[in-house]
Amino acid sequence: MVLGNKKGTMAKLTNTIIEAAIAGFEAQKKSIDAQIAELRGMLTTKPESAEETPAKTTRRKFSAAVRKRMREAQRLRWAKMRGESPRRRRPPRLSNPRAASPRQAGKRSA
Repeated sequence: MVLGNKKGTMAKLTNTIIEAAIAGFEAQKKSIDAQIAELRGMLTTKPESAEETPAKTTRRKFSAAVRKRMREAQRLRWAKMRGESPRRRRPPRLSNPRAASPRQAGKRSA
């Protein structure tokens, strides 16, 4: 690699010069990184007193039964707004459809 100056003379860069340049640039980089960190610290100021600290709110956790009641109540409100009659919910399906009802169990045993 060759580097020219204003007078047009070419100076050959040796490994020693290149290593010294790298070391110098790394030192400058560390200095710049430290200055950047200091400036970022100025941007994210922390409150000095407890009065300024906002209270951390935790989210309430609802049980599955409460969420189901809330869901049904909201559906009723929506139906009322639309002027519809509320739909009846179907009972949940069982994982084994053969054991779904006692009537079917009586038919199989006969």
